[in-house]
Amino acid sequence: MQYTCHSEFKKLESVFIKTPEEAFISEEKLKKEWAVHNYLSKPDLARAKEEYEEFKNLLVRKVPHISCFPKSESVTIDSIYCRDASIATDHGMIICNMGKQARSMEPNAQKKFFEASNIPVLGTIKNPGTLEGGDVAWLDKNTLAVGHTYRTNLSGIKQLKELLAHYNIKVLVAELPHYKGPTDVFHLMSILSPVDKDLAVVYSPLMPISFRNELLHRGFTFVEVPEHEFESMGCNVLAVGPRDCVMVAGNTDTENALRKAGCTVHTYEGKEISYKGGGGPTCLTRPIYRQD
Repeated sequence: MQYTCHSEFKKLESVFIKTPEEAFISEEKLKKEWAVHNYLSKPDLARAKEEYEEFKNLLVRKVPHISCFPKSESVTIDSIYCRDASIATDHGMIICNMGKQARSMEPNAQKKFFEASNIPVLGTIKNPGTLEGGDVAWLDKNTLAVGHTYRTNLSGIKQLKELLAHYNIKVLVAELPHYKGPTDVFHLMSILSPVDKDLAVVYSPLMPISFRNELLHRGFTFVEVPEHEFESMGCNVLAVGPRDCVMVAGNTDTENALRKAGCTVHTYEGKEISYKGGGGPTCLTRPIYRQD
């Protein structure tokens, strides 16, 4: 069986996660860090564990291989959103350099885990470059989209292009808007979730025109997220297989539109682990291998 890392929608075979036990750790840590990290309010640890168990059980039913990043005292509660610190490629992991300074220790913690797990590392984004995994999404085998945001700068994008140039991978840059400014979490995947080779969940009001047109030119059709479901992460959808989707419960209009487009949809309660910290199911996972 052939596997790839160059996909956001093929059948997910291997994924890394980080549970509240390893990321939130304690009520004391949550009390100390939630406001600093711009959470809407302090997550309740007991409820977060219950929500995460529901989320993990969805993955267990769909994904054969699930590994957990270990607890690390050097990182913050934001490490639960483990997609951001690295990028998976067929040629090894790219270790990010976080645009949010308070998360600066996460990439190295993941790198140590990858090395201990015999997972190759292709390269590392270095200062002054910044790059976060939530700002990248594979559009196809040879095209990686990257958002130019407050979290991912031009130097980081340049380094990403250089790491992938040898493999003839096109890096397509989306110039994202200011939106709520540098303190807010606003990634490319806040407005884009590919769920099949020709279907993507999008929030068009914040999409660059040229990037949206490029997706249409490539044959994508869109599930459009309504304005009232954007802040509740209606656009943050994890594909565990083609048109087989996991999303935060409560975004009923988007859920219905996905079903109308032929998708199977699984939902989890995400008030504590997703909504308060601004990280949906794509953020909560670091997909590694999918069936090619």
